[in-house]
Amino acid sequence: MEEKLRQEPSDLIKVVLFGPESTGKTTLSQQLARHYNTVWVPEYAREYLQNKWNNERKTCEPNDLLPIAEGQIRLENELSKKTTDILICDTDLLETKVYSEAYYIGHCDPILEKYALKNTYDIYFLTYIDTPWEADDLRDKPNEREEMFKCFQGALEKYDRNFVILKGDKKTRLQTAINHIDKLLKT
Repeated sequence: MEEKLRQEPSDLIKVVLFGPESTGKTTLSQQLARHYNTVWVPEYAREYLQNKWNNERKTCEPNDLLPIAEGQIRLENELSKKTTDILICDTDLLETKVYSEAYYIGHCDPILEKYALKNTYDIYFLTYIDTPWEADDLRDKPNEREEMFKCFQGALEKYDRNFVILKGDKKTRLQTAINHIDKLLKT
């Protein structure tokens, strides 16, 4: 089980888009991948939970979190082999940990927590809640965006992650992210 959550070592600059639902993470992931001519790792939970919803009309449950985490890190490990400099991640296991604790009264599976804290990334872009809410089958906290943002920011601070808060329109967020990634590329 634990091997399935282990991040394979690489020399890539790894960037994570991090934050509450409907804050532009996927859009920005795609924009950054295009800008740097690299690949991006989609959010595995979206595919997994959409399939579950379509087939069973059920939402996420605690026993879904480890399969989601395994799928996420499997995608990351596979896609990291298809680029040479930068990997853009539309989420990571720390995000899954934050959702687990927010939805399930502070609980996170100890194995998920171990790898959420052990896996490493060069920079996190924490997406602020100043984007319009877009409803879909999976999003369910339109009135708790500020509270969720605080949970995400708190996790990055608690675990001493290098992060930048992205605010503003798409163009502003993209340029801010590019400026920070370019600095990493120079070092």
